[in-house]
Amino acid sequence: MSRVATRPERSAARRGAAVTGPRRLLGRLVGTAFGRAVLACLALAGWALWTGGILDGPAARQVRGSSVYAAPGVDLDRAAAERVIGNRRLVVLIMEPGADLREACDDTERATQGTLVLAMSRDGEDWDTYGCSRLGGDGARDLGRAMVAETTISRGADAFVDRPVEALKVIVLNYDRLVRAGLVPDGARTISPSLPRYLLAGGAVAGAVAGAAVLWFGGRRAGRLADARRAGRDARADERAALGAATAVLAQQIIDLDGRVGPVAPAYRRLAADYVGLLDEVSEKDGDAEALRRLRERVEELSRRAADLADDAASGRRGTRGRGRR
Repeated sequence: MSRVATRPERSAARRGAAVTGPRRLLGRLVGTAFGRAVLACLALAGWALWTGGILDGPAARQVRGSSVYAAPGVDLDRAAAERVIGNRRLVVLIMEPGADLREACDDTERATQGTLVLAMSRDGEDWDTYGCSRLGGDGARDLGRAMVAETTISRGADAFVDRPVEALKVIVLNYDRLVRAGLVPDGARTISPSLPRYLLAGGAVAGAVAGAAVLWFGGRRAGRLADARRAGRDARADERAALGAATAVLAQQIIDLDGRVGPVAPAYRRLAADYVGLLDEVSEKDGDAEALRRLRERVEELSRRAADLADDAASGRRGTRGRGRR
């Protein structure tokens, strides 16, 4: 005796079907080459977005391609400030008064690799500063150089609290002294896209080249196939025309023999029977050019037989008329 499923059992079954549906779909997607390629592209796009700073704050997004960040409300000529710093390995964050400078420095860690960062904000008649060096490694010597650079970079800037661009000039002079002292490596700051962006760009170029190549080779192959089909159709049309002409000639020969069979009557009947059988094949035949050519050769062979019978019939009649005259 069958048991009727209860409501909780039916609900559990529906939940199980709802769970197994996406799993089955994901399994089918991963099980194909196209699905794996889609997942790889999604992973690469996510990697590119993450390394490109999709989760960065406004300061980190700004200093990825600039050397100066000014918080909203800070009066600063950014173009002049960027000209003062130039392409040095120096990044200056000018925050609003009372901002957490250490947090601002930490927020820009991934965006300012290989630079000396100085976060500063106005504190009354002075600058509140916090430096963080991301120039060297984690060795004791590198840590010592980083500490000296962090504490030296902002010296003298307090004299220009009301003029941030002039304060930046002092900071740049301190940076150049650190470079001459060997505490900061010399060289320009390089801003380059992340590796996933190179991969995406390379993939786009490779995809375009591969697509163009596929289209080119596919077009050539399609052209060759179309040309071969056209040549085949032309050859079949020519063979059908030749077969029709040969069949018409054979039919006329048989009609001409019908009134003068005489001594070749048995051979004529065999020829007529062969013609009828061959005519059925001709009416039903729709093959390739080679098959039509073989069929035409058979028709031409029957035509030669008909010509021989016509010669034999003509010779027999001439002999009969000669005996009558004698």
